[in-house]
Amino acid sequence: MLTIAIIGKTNVGKTTLFNAATLLNAEISNYPFTTKQANEGIAYVCDVCVCKELGLEDNPLNSTCIDGWRYAPVRLLDVPGLVKDAWRGRGLGNRFLSVIGQADALIHVVDASGSIDAEGKIAKPGSGNPVQDIMDIEIEVERWVAQIIKNNRQLIIREEASTSLEEALTKALSGIKAGPHQVAQALRSTGLDEIDFQRWNARRTRKFAGELLPLIKPFLIIANKMDLPSAEENIEMLTDYYSQGLVATCSAEAELALRRAERSGLLSYIPGQEKFRIAEDAELSLAQRQALEYVEQRVMKKWMRTGIQQALNTLIFRLLKVNMAYPVANEAEFSDHHGNVLPDVHLMPDGSTPLDLARDVHTRLAENYILAIDARTGMRLPKDYSLRHRDIVKIMTQQRVKAR
Repeated sequence: MLTIAIIGKTNVGKTTLFNAATLLNAEISNYPFTTKQANEGIAYVCDVCVCKELGLEDNPLNSTCIDGWRYAPVRLLDVPGLVKDAWRGRGLGNRFLSVIGQADALIHVVDASGSIDAEGKIAKPGSGNPVQDIMDIEIEVERWVAQIIKNNRQLIIREEASTSLEEALTKALSGIKAGPHQVAQALRSTGLDEIDFQRWNARRTRKFAGELLPLIKPFLIIANKMDLPSAEENIEMLTDYYSQGLVATCSAEAELALRRAERSGLLSYIPGQEKFRIAEDAELSLAQRQALEYVEQRVMKKWMRTGIQQALNTLIFRLLKVNMAYPVANEAEFSDHHGNVLPDVHLMPDGSTPLDLARDVHTRLAENYILAIDARTGMRLPKDYSLRHRDIVKIMTQQRVKAR
């Protein structure tokens, strides 16, 4: 399962966003280090389900389909707030940073209203600098990667002597999901591919770490608290500095309020949609009505959505370029062996083949793999075929006969 880590300073709304996306009740407070360890939960990314296109009523098992939208699970980690010198261990920084190593991508939450100071403490709205806040955290994570390289210096030198610099660095950094292609790209980009590791100094190590980091941990900036008056100018500054493609906006509190109200039966709301509807028999308190009116006026009418579902979708489908693939056993009925229609959807990295899909479903399926068929057309797929978004694939297998 894909893993996304939520990072940022304290008091930017990371845990509120985590709760909104997973509907778990992680503690929320404005005290530093309220989150003593990473919270873990399941969030969902969504796209139009192929059931609409096929005119079928599906029976999802590993995912869910709501009004023709297929929601696929991803693992979400809420990393405790990072502070300056976290890479040195300040504020339990090394323990927090190690969680990031598990992630396939990062959500970097920033307080768009500018309501925290450089240390992540509550400040006057508009007094903070969200751009600097992002830079501070990026530097901490970059230095953490550089420190891992430094700590493994002797291992890298020893491995380089018998293999190559690329393989040596990949082995040392495998714990934070650095692959050979990413390491090779970072080496070429920095011009360090021709320099023996023994000649690397602190500057060269930092340069390499800075180039490698976005390759192994693609990130999306989420400007939280977009509904506050002081946020608009900062959001414009963020999008100008980091480009529109890397910055999303949201109101985590609004999303959390809507999801909790929906769970309580007070309203009808589908994550990512542009509106919500209060239930006819809902008995709302004055405070609840005022809160929902605020969400309607300050969030939905102005921004169209709370932004969280769109941010998750952008990270997975645009930045990671992941594709949804639907494996089936019966291509005529688009079902599994038990008659469940379109039972599963798998999130596959760009460039994945049908064999990769078989392996993701079950190792035994991959071991007995013969070929794959496009369930829509009935055509056999080439062995090196790259899965496309919303492909429906029948995987054909042959039972291996055990040698006597």
